[in-house]
Amino acid sequence: MPITKGVQALIAEARAKIKTLSLDEAKAKLNNPDVVFVDIRDPRELEREGMIPGAFHAPRGMLEFWVDPASPYYKEIFGSGKEFVLYCQSAWRSSLATAALQDMGLTPVTHVEGGFRAWKEAGLPVAEKPTKPQ
Repeated sequence: MPITKGVQALIAEARAKIKTLSLDEAKAKLNNPDVVFVDIRDPRELEREGMIPGAFHAPRGMLEFWVDPASPYYKEIFGSGKEFVLYCQSAWRSSLATAALQDMGLTPVTHVEGGFRAWKEAGLPVAEKPTKPQ
């Protein structure tokens, strides 16, 4: 498929139609059982940076699979009717993914201002870095 728009235009369009949570708003939702934080980072980023405690981990590039009603994860996670808060290392990735999920009919979906990098730099809760199985 030919690309007809620049990346910045795509990001601007995505951000115009989605809600972005401030770090404080996201932190307030962290222990809410009706909210699922969805980490869409590369596994190498998880190993390097750690993760938000209790988040569901969906490797980047797999969102279509995770949200497909035929997926074994759909009923348990994405078909639950809960609110989803997405985050990635860079907030613009989260913006695009949030807009994509909304286009796929998944609501409510928001994302975290500044992404995971801002979350960690603000001193908000970060779990231990995962370890590779021996």
